[in-house]
Amino acid sequence: MKILLTGATGYIAQRLLPVLVDAGHTIVCCVRDVKRFYIHDDWTAQVTKIEVDFLKPESLANIPSDIDVVYYLIHSMSTSSGDFSEMEQRSAQNFVKRIEGTNVKQIIYLSGIVNETHLSKHLQSRKNVETILANSRVALTTLRAGIIVGSGSASFEIMRDLVEKLPIMIAPQWLKTKCQPIAIRNVIEYLSAILLREETYNQSYDIGGPDVLTFKEMLLQFGEVRNLKRHIFVVPVMTPKLSSYWLYFVTSTNFSLATNLVKSMKVEVVCKPNNLPQLFPIKLISYKEAIQLAFDRIEQNQVLSSWTDALSSQVLVNGISAHISVPTKGCFSDQKIVKLDEPDAALDNIFAIGGDRGWYYADWLWNIRGFLDKIVGGTGIRRGRKSDTEIFAGEALDFWRVLVADRNKKRLLLYAEMKLPGEAWLEFKINSANELIQTATFRPLGLWGRLYWYSVLPFHLFIFKGMAKNIATKKYNWIQKKPTSHDL
Repeated sequence: MKILLTGATGYIAQRLLPVLVDAGHTIVCCVRDVKRFYIHDDWTAQVTKIEVDFLKPESLANIPSDIDVVYYLIHSMSTSSGDFSEMEQRSAQNFVKRIEGTNVKQIIYLSGIVNETHLSKHLQSRKNVETILANSRVALTTLRAGIIVGSGSASFEIMRDLVEKLPIMIAPQWLKTKCQPIAIRNVIEYLSAILLREETYNQSYDIGGPDVLTFKEMLLQFGEVRNLKRHIFVVPVMTPKLSSYWLYFVTSTNFSLATNLVKSMKVEVVCKPNNLPQLFPIKLISYKEAIQLAFDRIEQNQVLSSWTDALSSQVLVNGISAHISVPTKGCFSDQKIVKLDEPDAALDNIFAIGGDRGWYYADWLWNIRGFLDKIVGGTGIRRGRKSDTEIFAGEALDFWRVLVADRNKKRLLLYAEMKLPGEAWLEFKINSANELIQTATFRPLGLWGRLYWYSVLPFHLFIFKGMAKNIATKKYNWIQKKPTSHDL
């Protein structure tokens, strides 16, 4: 069957896509910028991509009419500008207007559990979107989930940061809130199982794992899986704003996402009984097992998606194409050229840069720069990278966004998402003469931009020189792997 996959660059969609491919379906992926969505060569017969911005009704004309099912997986909670609730509702309204002119038989929507009268803005927005979708002529099947546990998910990475960095935590009251976490594998199993199942039409189902836990219990059990003994003391004096700053500075999340998560975490999310287990007898994975499975994937470099895959700011709102040509006029640049004895090894190093591997020289200074970025409201360096060995256009790489990742052309181009008085690019390429050309470009904004460049220039003199030298000399074994449904 032909499936429309919206939010294709998001965490859930990237996990769902290989499952749909393995099942033999034809998938049309909706993305805001086709240049930041990579399709594996083996998938090109089944998977196509179209450019759609659901906030721009005219772009929805790109959606084909011969679609059988739509997965509606559009969420805007992590946006750093605008009202995410208003954006989500407008997107849903535009979607309904377009989809009613197609042959779609079913819309599948992943929402949040809503079992309290007073909901957070995040959960209320999910509920409002569900109402909009339900009012269309197309049958709607809604799955409602709480905390989703899987490698790369926002919840998992936040808990990982807290548990692995803090042996003692002074935590807010919301750690006593109960929730029913579910493994990402079970979420994907449910999403694929309800495909064109008429008994699920115009129904909604809460989905959760076998454990009902408080957030405190989740953190402690996370520590047990990692063989880390942790002590958590809950205090009543931490306000929601202080809680948001606590998450923001300790974890890799941005402040907007931290604020919305804190508000949601005060709401209990436990599943209401339904007949879904009888319709689809899926083996539910325990919370501890889900944590272990996540770390197995991390250790095997099989993390298929991450919450950082979505754009974290308005920096690239007009798409990668607007920034892919590095400017020269009115810019400062620092270029290093190194002759390569082993160009293939250097290329592997370029594509393995950042994350746990670091930046090849003076990592402590990169970390300080990331900390300073956090203080002024930036992304910081802790976002890391999704895979140690592979990287694609559109992905996050510490406080950069990947614009070009082309191994055939031996080029990696990064664009800064840190807070800057201007714009910054960092480019690595290997030419036909087997030379590494490493170029840092900065386009200043006004006087402050120029002062910023001159203030960091002394550091550039040795950091960029050392980085280029180490890229040219260090060795790394490259492993490339196509994702399948078995990697969830």
